[in-house]
Amino acid sequence: MILRTLLMSALALGAPAATAHAETARPAITWQKCPGYSDDVLRARGLRDADFAEFRRLLGRTECGTLSVPQSYGDPAGKQLTIALTRLKATGPEGRLGSLAINPGGPGSSGYLMPIDLVMTGVGLNGRYDLIGFDPRGVGYSTKAKCPAGTVERPPPGPVTEELARAVYSNVIKDNQACASSNPGFFGALTTANVARDLDRIRAALGESRLSYVGVSWGTWLGTVYRSLFPDRVHRMWLDSVALPVPRLDVFTQGRAEAADRDFQRMAAWLAERDAAYGLGSSKDEVVATLTEMRTSYDAEPLTFTDVDLTVDGRLIADIGSQPSVAWPELGPVLKELKDATGPEAPPTIKRIFGEQPPPPPADAPERNNPAANLAFFCNEDSGPRTFESAWNAYQRRLVRFPVTGEAGMFFPRCAGWPLPVQTTRLRHSGGSLMLSGHLHESPSPYEWTLQTRAAIGGSVVTVDDDMHASALRVPGCVTKMIDYFEKGRRTSTCPGVPVPDSTELQPSPGSPAEATLPAATAFPTVAGLPAGAAFPTVAGLSAGTAFPTVAGLPG
Repeated sequence: MILRTLLMSALALGAPAATAHAETARPAITWQKCPGYSDDVLRARGLRDADFAEFRRLLGRTECGTLSVPQSYGDPAGKQLTIALTRLKATGPEGRLGSLAINPGGPGSSGYLMPIDLVMTGVGLNGRYDLIGFDPRGVGYSTKAKCPAGTVERPPPGPVTEELARAVYSNVIKDNQACASSNPGFFGALTTANVARDLDRIRAALGESRLSYVGVSWGTWLGTVYRSLFPDRVHRMWLDSVALPVPRLDVFTQGRAEAADRDFQRMAAWLAERDAAYGLGSSKDEVVATLTEMRTSYDAEPLTFTDVDLTVDGRLIADIGSQPSVAWPELGPVLKELKDATGPEAPPTIKRIFGEQPPPPPADAPERNNPAANLAFFCNEDSGPRTFESAWNAYQRRLVRFPVTGEAGMFFPRCAGWPLPVQTTRLRHSGGSLMLSGHLHESPSPYEWTLQTRAAIGGSVVTVDDDMHASALRVPGCVTKMIDYFEKGRRTSTCPGVPVPDSTELQPSPGSPAEATLPAATAFPTVAGLPAGAAFPTVAGLSAGTAFPTVAGLPG
């Protein structure tokens, strides 16, 4: 009876409208004073003290507002939600070309301050465009989602047994049901299609006949949905690190696992070329064998240290093997030390990297990622299987196929027990300009997803020869091509990426001081209430992947 009530409530309140309704009256934005941010908040965002004045100068130029939208577009006069947005008006001497909205991914990530982030990192789109940031429904300054406290605990060190996996699965079901049932109408309305409709209300409220858009990771899925629902309202659109065009978490997890292993093979070859420095093997096969043995032995006998809060087990080795190339010069010494580490004290590189954890964000810091919204967006649209057997059997196959990185994957169906109905959006080919940049070697958004998305909706593919998630917004040469596209309509088929380091020295990351505020890779989606796992720390200012799902979550 409870389940039927939840389903009927979601169908009544959260179901998308059959068509994209034209608004009878222009929606109104309530403009207000922007929030202020302390120095501690700016440091938590990755800014250096020297950059505070520039951030505050740009904040002084920023307009902050809110907009009311229907919780359900099937009932436009019913319950309303608040969407928070920002506008950084165009400054260039040449003619203004319109408004350009930005989404950093997630789902569940805040884009409120992203116009400032882009300007501070040298993405010069503000000359002829008003940059529009916004928090999607469920996130940040918008009407926020929150689940009851969860019961899922991170597995202890060592291999995950079937018994333990079934216990996690059981708790995931309980947590998901408790989350959805806490506010089924609201949680059922957290869909990409509804965010697209919210975005179109922002467009209308700004007085724009068409909207330009930049999205990365999940933000690319939002872009494809917006373009499918409102094809005549898109001016120019660039989607970077393109998401899977069919929202199925089983396909999503498998695709990322395959791409992670492909990139690890590149890493193994890179380490082999530097065997004199790292001593892990003089050929790719030897390095793979060394790391396979390390993963197996540390699973059998996890290692702890007296001076660092770290447990080395097989999952940590899998995490390390799943990192992008910018981190390899720092990972090489870590693996070299772990090859023969015995404790009780941590070796120097491990102590340096893992010894100091970043402080938690200040209490007044704006929300960067909302795990409850992340859960709802995924589970309301996941059309894949959710049985324990389907996820566990796939996980076992990955352990065999990918002996180093396979353990970094999900071993349970993340949406198990989510009681609200699946809501799908059919993607459509349409006219209009669209650029899809895919990264040949990255694992969070494998390159083949870019080609699959082009087949589903059209557009032009831009190939980036790197393994970095969302690097189109980080690499100056690619940013230049992006600006040419938005300002002059010039298309390109290639974009420079982040080069593979050619030495054992840690390389500076591309971009400028606020780089940490731009989208970063997350290996797997977040689970509400799940304690953070052993994520490899930030390297060179770029946030690395997380093998086990995390509470806070990073843009993905």
